[in-house]
Amino acid sequence: MALRLLYLTFLKVLGWIALLARSQTSKNAEVLVLRHQLAVLRRQVVRPQLLWADRAVIAGLVRLLPKALRGHLFVTPGTLLRWHADLVKRRWTCKQRGPGRPSTRRTVREWVLRMAAENPHWGYRWIDGELASMGGPVGASTVWAISKKAGIDPAPRRAGSTWAEFLRSQASGILAVALFHVDTVLLRRLYCM
Repeated sequence: MALRLLYLTFLKVLGWIALLARSQTSKNAEVLVLRHQLAVLRRQVVRPQLLWADRAVIAGLVRLLPKALRGHLFVTPGTLLRWHADLVKRRWTCKQRGPGRPSTRRTVREWVLRMAAENPHWGYRWIDGELASMGGPVGASTVWAISKKAGIDPAPRRAGSTWAEFLRSQASGILAVALFHVDTVLLRRLYCM
């Protein structure tokens, strides 16, 4: 299928190169015939089905047309923008995996609960660090979930200020910043601050 599409694209490019050798009168006559055929087809076909290669050719060549002729196309500027948005979405969408995450092994759960019971002042990050030093393949969020499900406080209260007290003491130095991104025509993502 891909080889056939590549072959057809190659033939199309050769046809365009052959156009350079034809006279201007011949080209104008062909344009008029094609416009008439398009008018006939518009009366018969409600919505044409386009391949991605057709979309790419139309989007690339429509920029070369004068603005007055762009209105005669069956592709509106909104359609061209939607095609670009679809390309951006397809470029930045991750592949979907199976539903849910794999379950944690029983031995890992036992180790987490044993460490939490023997060391009541350790939080979930400390337990995760200890498991990592032993070669345990577990993340901090997994340790937190196991502790929480067993009824153990994942982050025991230590002496120190609360989050609200910290924010009040640092309020004069906290700065507000807006972050956003923009996708360019060439599907490059620019981050702005």
